[in-house]
Amino acid sequence: MSKEIELSLVVLCYRAEENIIPFVDQLTELVKSLTDSFEIILVGNYIPGTHDRTKEIVKNIASQDNRIKAITKPKQGMMGWDMLEGMKATTGKYICVIDGDGQFPIKSIEKCFKTIKEQQIDMVKTFRKIRQDGMYRKFISKIYNLLFAMLFPGLKCKDVNSKPKILSRDVFNNMELTSTGWFIDAEMMIQARRLKCRIKEFPITFYDIDARSSFVKFSAIFEFVMNLFQYRMKEFFIKKPK
Repeated sequence: MSKEIELSLVVLCYRAEENIIPFVDQLTELVKSLTDSFEIILVGNYIPGTHDRTKEIVKNIASQDNRIKAITKPKQGMMGWDMLEGMKATTGKYICVIDGDGQFPIKSIEKCFKTIKEQQIDMVKTFRKIRQDGMYRKFISKIYNLLFAMLFPGLKCKDVNSKPKILSRDVFNNMELTSTGWFIDAEMMIQARRLKCRIKEFPITFYDIDARSSFVKFSAIFEFVMNLFQYRMKEFFIKKPK
């Protein structure tokens, strides 16, 4: 494996269990067609005492391919903690984050990667133009994105929480990400706005999941809203870069 990694992919695998196996197979085949210098970080953090077998499964996958690493720690937070643990473990020039549940199309990584390389910009992400996950989630997402746009104007981000997101190593190193919960995607976009990043978005279809219910509970809505207002207040006290 090359010492200089071009592309690092962080896959959030929480409670994916066997479903992560075909996902990683498809992801590996896609990335091999994009670059011969890559690493895949499988984040299989778990809640102690539960019957989640993801930890053992991602460890087994990683043992069969030296381009794949597994992170399996007792959870000290929710999605934000998992994402940060994965991103901190990367070494690549570009860092891509995607959920491992299959709702976001794997193929979209190809466009993200080619766009950030060819246009030499700071971040490329998707927005969910077509959603198959029900009216309730669509409504909540629409309100949330409208509120975000009102509080943080100028970013021109249509869908804060959408993935995959790919950003340069330099941008990641200059971010000060701290969220350990569901707010991590919004925090990343707020940080991108603070750093005046050049961002591109393109549309995807967001698929529904029949195998399980969503991990995002109603309480997460209050977390989103409270954090948005808290971060907006912080901007009055943070010195913006010139």
